[in-house]
Amino acid sequence: MHQRHLPASPNWYCSRCSDINGKGVLGFGAKNTIYLLNVTASSPAVTGELTGHTERVSGFAFCPHDGQERICASTSDDKTVKIWDAGQKILLKEHNVHQSTISAVHWSPVQKLLLVTGDEKGIVVCYWFSSNDTQSFFPEPRTIFCLSCSPHEENYIAVGYKDGMIVVIDISKKGEVIHRLRGHDDEIHALAWCPQPREEPLYGRSEDKTDGSNGVTEAAEMGCYLASGSRDQTVRIWSTARGKGVMTLKLPFLKRRGSGVDPVVKERLWLTVHWPKGQPSQIVSSCFSGEIIMWDLMKSGKQKWSLLGSSSDGQNHSRIVFNMSSFRSGDRELLLSTSMDREIKCWDLASLECCWTLPTLGGFVYCLSFSPVGTGCLALGIGDSMIRVWNTLSIQNQYDIKTFWQGIKSKVTALAWHPLKEGTLAFGTDDGKVGINEVYSNKPPQISSTYHHRTVYSLSWGPPVPPMSFGGSGDKPSYSLYSCAGEGVIFQHDPWKLSGEASNIDKLIRDTNNIKHKIPPHTDLSWKPDGSVLAIGNEDGSIEVLKAPMLKLLCTVQQHHKIINSLRWHHEHSSQNELQYLLASGSTNAIVYVHDLKSAIETPSEIPVLMTESFRTLSGHTNKITSLAWSPHHDGRLVTVCYDGTAQVWDVLKEEPVCNYRGHSGSSLACKKRVEMEKKRGPQKKSKKKKAAPEKRGMKAEERELPLGEEIKGAAGSGAEEGQSENDKEEEERENTDGPSVTGWYREISVDTRGIERVQNGERFSHAVKREVKEEKKREKSDLSLKKRKPRSILPLSTSMDHRPKEELQQDCLTLAAVRYSHGQSGTCVTGSGDHIQLGLFTDRDALYRMFQEEEESHVEAGHYDSMVYLRLWKGDLIGAINLAAEKGELTDHLLSLAPMAGYQVWARTVEAYVKQLCHHEQFLKAASHLVSIHKLYEAINLLKNHQFYREAIALASARLQPEDPVLKNLFMSWAAVLEKDGHYATAAKCYLAADSNFDAAKVIAKKGDVISLRTAANLAQISGESELAHSLSLRCAKDLMLFQDWAAAQEVLRTQDSLLGHRLVFSVNEILTQRLADTDVVTWSVASSHTWSKSCEENFLSMVHRVWQSEFGVAATDLVQVKMLHQQLRTVENPPATTSVPLKHLLFHISLDVTLCALSQLLCDWPSVLEELLQALTRGYEAGHFTLMAEMCQLLVTQGLETVTFYKQKLDSTDERSLVISQSVEALVCYQLMYKKWWNYSAETSALTNNTISNGHRLTEKNHSEVEANCNGEAQSDVIFSEGFWKVLLSEPHANLQATQRAIAEIQRRVTSLIQQHNPCKDSESLSTLTARVAEHHKALAAIPELVNKYPFPDVMECCIVLLHMEKHFTPFPPHIHSKATTLLCKYGTTELLCKAWKRLTQ
Repeated sequence: MHQRHLPASPNWYCSRCSDINGKGVLGFGAKNTIYLLNVTASSPAVTGELTGHTERVSGFAFCPHDGQERICASTSDDKTVKIWDAGQKILLKEHNVHQSTISAVHWSPVQKLLLVTGDEKGIVVCYWFSSNDTQSFFPEPRTIFCLSCSPHEENYIAVGYKDGMIVVIDISKKGEVIHRLRGHDDEIHALAWCPQPREEPLYGRSEDKTDGSNGVTEAAEMGCYLASGSRDQTVRIWSTARGKGVMTLKLPFLKRRGSGVDPVVKERLWLTVHWPKGQPSQIVSSCFSGEIIMWDLMKSGKQKWSLLGSSSDGQNHSRIVFNMSSFRSGDRELLLSTSMDREIKCWDLASLECCWTLPTLGGFVYCLSFSPVGTGCLALGIGDSMIRVWNTLSIQNQYDIKTFWQGIKSKVTALAWHPLKEGTLAFGTDDGKVGINEVYSNKPPQISSTYHHRTVYSLSWGPPVPPMSFGGSGDKPSYSLYSCAGEGVIFQHDPWKLSGEASNIDKLIRDTNNIKHKIPPHTDLSWKPDGSVLAIGNEDGSIEVLKAPMLKLLCTVQQHHKIINSLRWHHEHSSQNELQYLLASGSTNAIVYVHDLKSAIETPSEIPVLMTESFRTLSGHTNKITSLAWSPHHDGRLVTVCYDGTAQVWDVLKEEPVCNYRGHSGSSLACKKRVEMEKKRGPQKKSKKKKAAPEKRGMKAEERELPLGEEIKGAAGSGAEEGQSENDKEEEERENTDGPSVTGWYREISVDTRGIERVQNGERFSHAVKREVKEEKKREKSDLSLKKRKPRSILPLSTSMDHRPKEELQQDCLTLAAVRYSHGQSGTCVTGSGDHIQLGLFTDRDALYRMFQEEEESHVEAGHYDSMVYLRLWKGDLIGAINLAAEKGELTDHLLSLAPMAGYQVWARTVEAYVKQLCHHEQFLKAASHLVSIHKLYEAINLLKNHQFYREAIALASARLQPEDPVLKNLFMSWAAVLEKDGHYATAAKCYLAADSNFDAAKVIAKKGDVISLRTAANLAQISGESELAHSLSLRCAKDLMLFQDWAAAQEVLRTQDSLLGHRLVFSVNEILTQRLADTDVVTWSVASSHTWSKSCEENFLSMVHRVWQSEFGVAATDLVQVKMLHQQLRTVENPPATTSVPLKHLLFHISLDVTLCALSQLLCDWPSVLEELLQALTRGYEAGHFTLMAEMCQLLVTQGLETVTFYKQKLDSTDERSLVISQSVEALVCYQLMYKKWWNYSAETSALTNNTISNGHRLTEKNHSEVEANCNGEAQSDVIFSEGFWKVLLSEPHANLQATQRAIAEIQRRVTSLIQQHNPCKDSESLSTLTARVAEHHKALAAIPELVNKYPFPDVMECCIVLLHMEKHFTPFPPHIHSKATTLLCKYGTTELLCKAWKRLTQ
C-alpha cells in the first residue's frame, strides 16, 4: 500500500541530533524517538523508527566507515548512549557511563567503531563498540555544547563549550589539551573539520601576509582547518597546526522581503556549520532567520557568501536551523537541514536550490478531517497550535501542505469543513476558542466572541435552530456552527456574525421538552447528514436524539455506561436507504454500538423512547474508543480508532472486522479528548463496587478542572509531548516537541477518518499493546503531580479533626451540644484547644481565639508564616501581623495595602521593612517605587543608582526633582562614566550634554576615533561653544580623511571652522602636490575624491598654488595682514623631522606644510624665509631616504634648477650670512640630485647601446660605438654638470670636515656599545677610557666648526667625490683642480672602511 508520512518534528537546540549515512538514510531525534528516512534528490520516505529512550533524544550520528553504515548511535537526556542497527531497527549495545545530561556525540571517521560523547559537566567518554571498552576524560571544567573527531588524526577531538572556548585534545595522551582556541565569546554550537588534511592558504589569512611566505609550512602540512559556529554571530576558521584562528566570518543580516527587522532574531540565533566532503574551500552555515549560506573561503572581497534558495521566495527555512548533514547521491551533493519551523529540507549544493521539503508535526494530532467539497484536502489539528491543510492529490509535491497559525494560541482539538462552501474550515482549540478559517485566502481567521470555559472537543455544521432560525430565509445562514466543549455546553455560532453572542442550545432543549431536572453535561454531537436530526452524547453515557429545528427529543439511547467520545451518522448516498438511520457511538469502554433509529425518527411517539438494545455490537478493541468514521465509498463500513493504537475496519451488517491497521507506538491521538482525562484520574481510590452513573459524573467534573493536553511524557507509550505555539514564544523553550506520524492513506478509507495516523506494513504490534497497558499502569501515580494541587488549609489542625472515624465525629456533635446548652457548667471540655480544637469554630469567640492560637503555633513549627499572619489579621491584630511578617521577611503587597488602617507611622515603617525585603530579593525597581510612596525620593534615587539602574534613577529624578538639583547632574555624570567604560559612547555623550558638560560630550564621542565620530564630535563642540576643541577635532578628522585621500570631505570639515583657514591652505597644497606626483612613480594609490582645481597641469607649481588660494580661499598678496596672520598660525604647527620610517602620506603632508609656508613667505616677499622653508621641503625627501621624492620636489619647486636658486639669492641681503648658508644648502641639494640624474641617465643610455642588436644578429661595430660615445660625451660637456661652479658647491670642505667628524663620533660610539655588550676588551686592545678620550677630542673639533655649517643639511661630500671620480672615467675629464680637490678630500676625510671600499669599487 502506498504510504506518505508526516513524522514528528526533529528536536531543537541540539548540536548533532540528525545525521545521514552514505546510503542516503537520514536519522533524526524527535522527542524520545529516532525516525529513519530514505532520502533521494526527488523525495523522502519514512522507513521506520528506533524506540527505547525514555527521555528526549539529544544526539544522533551514523558510523561513517565503509560496510558499517547501518550502525548508528543516539544519546538521550536519560543519560544513556545506545548503539542501533538501522537496517534491522534493533538495539545492539548501550552504556550509561555519563552521570550528567549528554550534549554531544560523534563517530570517529578514522578509528573504527570509536564513539565519542560529551556531557554538560565537561566529561568526554570514548566508547569502542567492538571491544565494549570505555575511557573518560575531563579536559576542561566547562559545559560541553558540541564535539567533533578529526577525520585525519585518529586521536584528535575538538570540543566546543558553552562559554566560547574550543579545545583540541589527544585521547592517546590521556585527554591532554593540544590547543586552546580562544576567540568566541558565546556558546559554540557546531564544529566541523576540513575534509582536506593539509592547510592550504586561505584568502585573508594574516599569517600569509606577515611572514612573507605562501603560508604552507611543514607544520601547516601536518595540520587541518577546523570551523566553528558560535552564538556570537561569527564563524571562525582555526589552524590546528598553529593553534590560532586564521579567518573570521561575520554573519550577514538578511532582511526578508516585505518584513521588518525582528529585534529578537539575533538573540534567538543558532549557528551550525557543516564542511561538505570534496569541498575544502567551502563551508555551509546557518544564519539569523533560517537562511542557509555557503561561504567561499578562497573568495576575495567583503561578500564571501552565497545564499541557498535565493532564486525564489519560500525556499528557505522561516526559523533558525539546528542541524545540517550531507551525502552524495549519484553525481549530486545533497544537504539535509532541520529547523525550528518544523520542516526538513533537502538542498542541491551545486545549484544551491531546494530539492524538496518535508513538513513535520510539532504536537499530537488531535483531529483529522477531509473536505467534503475539495477532493483530497485533509485538515490536521495539531498540538503545536497550528492547522495543516494537506492537498493529498498533488502530483508534483506529495507533501503540499499549507500551515495556518494566525489567531491560534493553543492546541487545535477540533476541525469541521463546511459541507457546501469550499475552503471554509471551522476549528476549536484547547483554550475554548472557536473560529473559521478560509484556507484559500490569506485573511486572518474569524474568531467567535463566545468562548468555551474548557477544551473544544467537537465541531459540527448543521441547520440553524432558534433563536438563529427565526427570520426570513435571506436573513439567516443555511448552516450554523455547533461546538461542544469540556464544560458540557453546546453553543450555536452564527458564521455570518461570529462577533455576536453564541446561543446555548440547552435552553431550547429545556423549553421544548419541558425538562425540569438537570441536563447532563454534553460530550459530543453529530448532525444527521440531511440536517433533520441531532444526536448528542453525554457524560453519563446516554445519547439523546432530537428533531430539528425545535430540538424535540425523539429518543434516548442508554447503552453505554461511560462518557461518549464519538458519535457518527451513516452517510445518505448508500444503496440501502435504511442505512442512513444507523448511528455509531464509542465511549471510554472498548465496545462500539450501532443503533438503528429509523422507527424513532420516522414514527416518533409523543413520549420519548428509551432504547437499551443496540442494532450491532462491535467488540475487539482493548481500550477506549477515540474516534469513528463511516466509509463514504461503501455501505455499512465503519472504521474505529482506539486507545490501543489500532484502527479497525468493520462490516457493520455482518458484525465482523474486515481489517486492522497497526503500527502506532502509542495511542491513536486524532481524537484524544475525554478518554485522556479519565486516564489521568487512574490513581484515584476505587471502590470495590462499581456505581455507573455517579462514578462517571464525578469523573467528568474532575475532568473539567484539567486543561486538555497535560498528558505525561510518553503517555500510553506515545513518547511525545505537546509543543508551544509558534506565535507564543516557542523559541524560549529550548526543546522541541513532537507527535505521532500521519500517513496519507486516510483518503482511501473515509472522508473523515480522524484517529488513524500511521501504518507500517509488516510490523508486529501485539507486544506494543501489552507494553502500553503495563506502562500506563506504572505511570498512573506520576500523573497526580500534573494535577492542580489543592491549596494548603489555613486551619490544618481543626480540619484534620474532621477526618476521623464516623463515631468520633458524631461524638463531637454531642459534645458541642452539651457545651452550648450547659450554660458554662461543662468544665471538662475546653473548646478550641487540645482534643476539642475543632469545636472552637462552632462556639464563642474566646474558643475561636484559642483555636487560632494553637493553629498559629502549628504554622510556626511548619514554617508557614504567611498562614500565621493571616490568622492574626483575622483576629484584628493588624500591627502584630505586620510586625511578625516583617520580622520573618514575609511581607506582601496585600499586607502593605492593609497597613494604613493602623496609621501613617505603621504604614511608613512597614514600607521601609518591605523595601529591605524587596532589596534582599533583588526587586530594586519595586523597592524604589515604595520609597517614593513615603516621600523618600532621594533614598529611592540612591537605591536605583547603587544597583546600576541609572536610566530609571534619572527618569525618577527628572520627574520629581528641580532641574538645578545637583543630584540630577551627579546621576548623569555617574552613568556617563559607566557607559564610557563599557564603550557606549553615544549614550554617554547624551548624559554629558544633559549635565552641561559639553566638552566631555564631544571628547567621549571622539573616543571611537573613526571619521564619522570625529566629525560628529567636532560639530557638537562647535554648537556647544567649545571652539578650541572643535578646532582640534575638525583638524584631526580632516587628517584622517586625508589619509583616505578624500579631499572634498576634508575641506568640507575644515570649512566649518574659520580658524582653520591656514590648514585649509595646507590641505589644498597637499591635494595639488598629490595630483602632480600621481603622474610619477611616487604616488601609487587612488584618490577617493578631489577638487577640479587640483587637476595636474603644465603651470608652475607655486604659481598654481597662489592662483588656487586666491580663487578658492580668498588669500592673495593684496591682503598682507591676513597672509601674515596665516603664516604666523602655521609656523606654530609642529612639523617633526623626517625619518625613514615615516609613511609616505604623512611625509607628503609635512612637505605640504613647508611648501605652504614657503608660498606664504613669497606673498609676504620674505625671501630669507622662502629659502629656509624651501630647504626644509627639499630636505625631507633626502632625510627620509626617498631620492625620487626629493628629485620630484626639486623639479616642482626649483623648476629652473640653479637659475631659480640664483634668482632667490639675488633677493637676499649680501650681509645676511645665515641666508647665504641656507642658499648654499639649497644649491647643494639641487646639484646633488642633478648629479645622480645625469649619472643614471648616462648608465641607461650606455646599457641600451651595449645591448642593442641589428637585424642580422651582429652587434654594432667598434667604429659606430665610438661615434655614439663621442656624441654622448660632447653633449655631456655642454651640460651644466661639468661646470666648475657646480662641483664647487658640492665639494665643500667645511661640510666634509663636519661630516667626517660626525662619522668618527658615530663609529666610536658603536665600538663603545659593542664593548659594553660583550663585557670584554676590543680586539685592538682599546680600552673604554681611550675611546672616551677620542670622543671628547672629536667633540672639541665639532665645536670649532661654525654653527651655521652644522645647523643646515648638506649632501654627503665624500659621496659626491666618489661619484665625481667614477663619472670622470666615462665622461671627458673634469678640470684637474676639481679632480685634485676631490681626491684630496677623500684622502683627508674618507678614511672609514666603508668609504674606502666604495672608492676602490667605483674608481679603480
